[in-house]
Amino acid sequence: GLIFYDTKVTVMNRVLNATVQRTADHAAPEITLDPLEIVGGEIRSSENSYFCQAARQLACVPSSQLCVKLASGGDPTYAFNIRFTGEEVHGTSGSFRHFLWQVCKELQSSSLSLLLLCPSSAVNKNKGKYILTPSPITYAEEQLFHFFGQLLGIAIRADVPLPLDLLPSFWKTLVGEPLDPDIDLQEADILTYNYVKKFENINDETELEALCAEIASQHLATESPDCPNKPCCKFTYLTMTGEEVELCSRGRHIPVGWENKDVYAAAIRSLRMRELQTPECMTAVRAGLGSIIPLQLLTTLTPLEMELRTCGLPYINLEFLKAHTMYQVGLMETDQHIEFFWSALEMFTQEELCKFIKFACNQERIPFTCPCKDGGPDTAHVPPYPMKIAPPDGAAGA
Repeated sequence: GLIFYDTKVTVMNRVLNATVQRTADHAAPEITLDPLEIVGGEIRSSENSYFCQAARQLACVPSSQLCVKLASGGDPTYAFNIRFTGEEVHGTSGSFRHFLWQVCKELQSSSLSLLLLCPSSAVNKNKGKYILTPSPITYAEEQLFHFFGQLLGIAIRADVPLPLDLLPSFWKTLVGEPLDPDIDLQEADILTYNYVKKFENINDETELEALCAEIASQHLATESPDCPNKPCCKFTYLTMTGEEVELCSRGRHIPVGWENKDVYAAAIRSLRMRELQTPECMTAVRAGLGSIIPLQLLTTLTPLEMELRTCGLPYINLEFLKAHTMYQVGLMETDQHIEFFWSALEMFTQEELCKFIKFACNQERIPFTCPCKDGGPDTAHVPPYPMKIAPPDGAAGA
């Protein structure tokens, strides 16, 4: 926290350019995606998704081939080129950015099971935020998490912000920061957080009985073996994926009482913290990321900075966009129709601006940092993705 973000980015960029593995005389790996495989609204099977099509084809490409120099200038070097079956696309830039956008959509849909909507979003807290799915993983899923990590690194090198909405706990675990058992639990699963708090704040056995009765009315508790009509909870709880698990050995047979209520609350909390850390999944993600960028770089970044570098800002900063727009073939910023253009954009809502950026540049977010610092016209640096405004192709009409 003692180093400015810009300083960290400068160091990071220097290291990334010093760790380039694929030189100019090597051709970029090329993958072929079939858009017809994902037609039909909801993807029929996850294997048809762009994500899985790409993961299969890139599995046999050495990761060194994906470590390219940082994007700079109008036509940057990409980790790989994409060809869409049956579609004629000019240049590599548009299809690469479209691929990253589509993959983020797939990751945050029900077609792939790598990410899970955080339980809090069911009660309108952190709506639309995701976490890694906390469940034991197969070898095939481990490969997909590895590829997900590689995509994070590829996006950093290409300076294309990924439109991913992940909870802060994901970024904390990624950069190796410990989770806060209070704050992070509340962010991810407010219902469980409140449930645990109720047990922690009980003052006497009468309150405990009342609480168990309340839980019993929601069908979460069973009757006590000692007093058949007295409801009680057992040492079990639902995982984030909805399965009932025992919180300790023979938990189904242990009722929650006055003596062990704190142990019960602590067991639920630690179950959720383990699920948020998802060590197996996160190890695979970090391994994938580490094959593209040196993981030592993450030690300087805070979770928020890592998110900014990978996903950019979820809103469009018009001033930043204006500073990174190039006018071609005799157009000037002072031309009347250009001034009309900018004043029209100023009336757009953020949602409309994102749609405009998607239309113009095939990505929903613009890079958050630019090596030219202020992005002023006097700096020689050309950003990796300047927006270009040119006159119409035909000469007819005003």
